[in-house]
This record gives sequence, C-alpha cells and structure tokens, in this order.
Amino acid sequence: MSEFKSDFLHTLQERGFIHQTSDNAGLDALFSKETVTAYIGFDPTAPSLHAGGLIQIMMLHWMQATGHRPISLMGGGTGMVGDPSFKDEARQLMTPATIASNIASIKSVFSNYLTYGDGPKDALMINNADWLLGINYLEFLRDVGRHFSVNRMLAFDSVKTRLDREQSLSFLEFNYMILQAYDFVELYKRTGCRLQMGGSDQWGNIINGIDLGHRMGTPQLYALTSPLLTTSSGAKMGKSVNGAIWLNPDMMSAYDFWQYWRNTEDADVLRFLKLYTTLPMDEIARLSQLGGAEINEVKKILATEITAMLHGRAAAQEAAETARKTFEEGAIAENLPSIDVPAAELEAGIGILALFVRAGLAESNGKVRQFLKDGAVRINDTVVSDDRQLIGTGDVTADGVVKLSLGKKKHILVRPA
Repeated sequence: MSEFKSDFLHTLQERGFIHQTSDNAGLDALFSKETVTAYIGFDPTAPSLHAGGLIQIMMLHWMQATGHRPISLMGGGTGMVGDPSFKDEARQLMTPATIASNIASIKSVFSNYLTYGDGPKDALMINNADWLLGINYLEFLRDVGRHFSVNRMLAFDSVKTRLDREQSLSFLEFNYMILQAYDFVELYKRTGCRLQMGGSDQWGNIINGIDLGHRMGTPQLYALTSPLLTTSSGAKMGKSVNGAIWLNPDMMSAYDFWQYWRNTEDADVLRFLKLYTTLPMDEIARLSQLGGAEINEVKKILATEITAMLHGRAAAQEAAETARKTFEEGAIAENLPSIDVPAAELEAGIGILALFVRAGLAESNGKVRQFLKDGAVRINDTVVSDDRQLIGTGDVTADGVVKLSLGKKKHILVRPA
C-alpha cells in the first residue's frame, strides 16, 4: 500500500478508511499542492441516515480537518430514481414531498461534523435537484447519454449481480448511474470538485463519472472508496436486532445510541476507535493495549466519543452516567428511555406481550414469548415467565415508573400519563 504524503490521505489510510482509489499518486499530489473540493452523495431514502453511513460523514469531517473543502450532496434529484446498486429489487419510489421532507430532516446531522459557510474551506451542502429536475431529456441524451456504453454498464458488478440472479432491472434504475456520473461533472463546473468518495459499492458509478468528465473536457477527476463494513460477527453496520441505529436524535436517543457502541464486539473496538472517533492515533494505540476487563472501559470511551460528536459532550456523558447507575448500581436512572402510557390503561392492566412490543423491546408477541421462555424478561428487575401476565398500577414503583428489562442491557421505563 502506498505511503501518502498529503495529510488527508495519510490520515484516511492510517485510520482504515481507504478501500480503493483511482490513482494513488495523482490524488496524493493533488492534495499536497492545493485545496481540494470533494463530495459524497446521500440519497434521502429515510428521514435520517443511520450509523452505516457514519463512515462517509467522518471522511468528509477529516477532509475539512486537514484543510480541504467537503461537499455533502443531497440526492433530491437522484432520489426520484433510487440507487439500484447491489439491490435485489427496485426501491419504492418516493414522492417529491417525501424526498423534500427527508432532506430537511437529514440535513441537521451534518453540522455536528462539518462547518458550513462561504469560506474557501467551508463545507457546502448542495442538492442535485438544482440541475437534474430541469434537464431537457433530448438534450441530455444527445450531450451526455451518447458517452455511455451499454455493454460497459452491463459489466459493472452492481448491475451484473442483479441480472445474473434473473432479477428485473428497470430502465429507470439503469439511468441512475448516468445521473450520478453527470453529478460529478456538474459539481466540477460549479465548484471545481475533483474527487468523489463513497462506499466500495459505488466504485462503478464513480468511475463512470470520471470517464464522463474526461469525455466532456474536465481536468482529471478522481475516485476514493471506503470499505463496506460489517461487525466481526458479520452483522451489517448501522443495524441492530431492533432495527436501524438512526443518527437523528428524534429517532434514536443519545442513550440508545451510546448503548449501541458500548456493546461493540471486542474484536471491533480498535477499528471503530480509528474510524468513528477523532482520538489521536497514539491514544488509540495506548487503548489498544488494554485487555481483559479493561476492554469494557475502552468500549465506554468509544461510545462516549462517538456519541459526543453526534449529540454533544454533555449528552454523551449523561448517557454514560445513566448506564453506570443502571448497570453498576442497579438504580433506576431518570434518563433511561421511557414511554408514557395512559394511567387508565395501567389501571385496566396491559398484557406483557403487548407492552414489550409497544416499548420497542421486541418486534412481535412471538418474540416476547421466546424471551420469556429464555428467562430474559424482567419487570422491576424480577424475572417473569408468564406470557399472560398483566402489568398494572400495582407494578408502579416508588419512583413512579415500571421498569421493563430485556436481558441485562435493554431497559425502558413505563411512566403513567
């Protein structure tokens, strides 16, 4: 592997961000001699990004931290089509109103990692709807479409794997890679952008943009991709048994976010410290020497540092303290996640199956039954096994709550409302 001289690429390499580049030497020389503008695209498929996309945001963060200008490109235009890369079937099409709503919701997260403004190194947030929605179809076919070889497009892994499985690929989806390539050329024209970054599944799409730029007269453009991450056990990053690990605070609390990272597998701790925190490498090296019971203290540092970047230092420390009180003192911490249940419902009694599903501790009654059989369900720290048990006002503690627990690490407080 090349030893990069530029601060940005050296930082990305030593922290494990780089999977592939289109030209190591050329890209390193570019970053060494000038302020580079680069972008990553984010399609608004939901009201929030999840932790699986955090590696991309951190790449933009390090780009700005080393003196360059990042662009977070919102896919208001490409979101109308949906990225088919390595998907088994077409994404469900979203209405323009849904796309606009999702973008407005997603935007709030980026300012925790990037400084936006009008300066030469300030980050830019741009929406590709600005140019894609106004395209004249015939002019686009003539000026842009003529540069694409269908034979070459069919050879890309993202398309080939879909077709090899004999799964339909619509003409709409097939156009996505053309639109993404055009984004790269358009961003060069508007901002001087020379680099597109993304996950390794975006390699073919990014290379298309480089090739289109060459054919349409831009200077040399570049690609850089990060590895697609899974945990050591093979789980997809950003997902848990209860669903996505959302970045927006209204979709996942700071405490739940902290807990996700606190539960990192031992084998992943060092890798995640490099990728998801800004701790200096010598400090990470020191922490990597700790083992045995001390690894749990390192996991707390990992969780606190990641949560602090997203939710703020105070919220991260509060989450850590809530966990300490809950797990080390056995106390009911006020800041545990909670749900409000009408007092009248508690007076009538709520079935334990329905209540655990309602609290988000399980996705179905069947799952709760299995947890009950496994001895993983507790009410106010007492193991429960009866799937017909009713939870009522008699279960409300002196603290004015009912504590629901699944295993040792998941707790929800039920508050009479």
